[in-house]
Amino acid sequence: MEKILLDGASMWARDSGKSCCFMSLSHYPPLMTASYRCFRARSSLSCCNSHADDDMSALFQILPCDLRDTLLCDPSQDQLVEVILDLGCLPQAHYIDDSGRRSLRNTEVSMEEIQCVLKEIGQFGGDNRAGIEGTLHRISAIRNRKGEVIGLTCRVGRARGQIDMVRDLLDFGESILFVGRPGVGKTTVVREISRVLSDELHKRVVIVDTSNEIGGDGDIPHPAIGGARRLQVPDPSMQHQVMIEAVENHMPEVIIIDEIGTESEVHACRTIAERGVMLIGTAHGEQLENIIKNPTLSDLIGGVVTVTLSDQEARIRNCSKSVLERKAPSPFPFLIEINERDYWIVHRTERSVDALLRGKKPLVEVIGIRTLFQIFGHRPITIEFCSLPFQLIKCYEDEMLVGTRSKPACFEGVENQRCFENSEVEGATDLHD
Repeated sequence: MEKILLDGASMWARDSGKSCCFMSLSHYPPLMTASYRCFRARSSLSCCNSHADDDMSALFQILPCDLRDTLLCDPSQDQLVEVILDLGCLPQAHYIDDSGRRSLRNTEVSMEEIQCVLKEIGQFGGDNRAGIEGTLHRISAIRNRKGEVIGLTCRVGRARGQIDMVRDLLDFGESILFVGRPGVGKTTVVREISRVLSDELHKRVVIVDTSNEIGGDGDIPHPAIGGARRLQVPDPSMQHQVMIEAVENHMPEVIIIDEIGTESEVHACRTIAERGVMLIGTAHGEQLENIIKNPTLSDLIGGVVTVTLSDQEARIRNCSKSVLERKAPSPFPFLIEINERDYWIVHRTERSVDALLRGKKPLVEVIGIRTLFQIFGHRPITIEFCSLPFQLIKCYEDEMLVGTRSKPACFEGVENQRCFENSEVEGATDLHD
């Protein structure tokens, strides 16, 4: 698979020693303010689709026989996110990037099938989650009013996450908060980070594993977390206590915590940050603005308070006298929005929060990976880009800008924009061959 490194000025491809300029972006008016940071193309990316590491067979083994056979023969099983078994409904499978779910058969799920699955998994905790010992898969239950399980969500746990895009940030030793919607891959990322920090950077890493989702079910943690140590949490309501216990008893350099969601956990994060320990955490939300507006989680980014400005300051800022401002330093200097598994936005938390509260666009880094086809003899090419506006990337994919001489509608009015109009660029005329 070929690789292309993109930066804010130009797009380049390399094939058999040839270089060809895709187009100049130097005059493109950015759709968001972005700092342009080039980084080297890596020789290999972490693979999140490894069947051996993900142990898919262990998950399929607990399912009814016909569903197991269907999934084992499915060529898209490396894209599988979850299997849903609801009483009286068709069993369904959810895949990455699918707008909906696929039905696995034409008959409804019976109570007997649900009971058979329950016998193959561990006990449910207070958060209605269970696991399969020795794996990273998670089983979540839906109960009726009598407390009986009538539905199961069988989530696939991935052993390898895509952290190459932010590998350099780990060298700073600063705390990082990952924000994203459920199912976008936050837990997989922090699991891989725990391995990199412990095995490659030789840090003392302690994972506070509330529902055994990071280190897997059972007393022996999954090898995917590397040399990191794991503290299991007896009850979800005790997560903040175990976080403080980890600092006081085990001398960690790094603490990893998944799904920060209560005021006590937020307060524990602030306390740990003040003690000089690096934090890696996750929280639910699509973007930074969601955390700012969430009264429970807003202290993760420093908190928000209403202040009254003097007349002179209000005139200087050209705003009303009552404004919102960040009330304290953020325990997480970096915040990363995981919008898609291969499209992330990196914030310097305090700068971005201050800008958003003043109604300005924050300075961010947009990093990710895209794959385009029908290039260089219809072979897939991975595009590794940094700090390009997302709308531009979508246009680039949708209209197949590569190899065309015409200017897409979205570039109308952009001066000096050109696509392969320079015949002197080596290889530019060979793209359709």
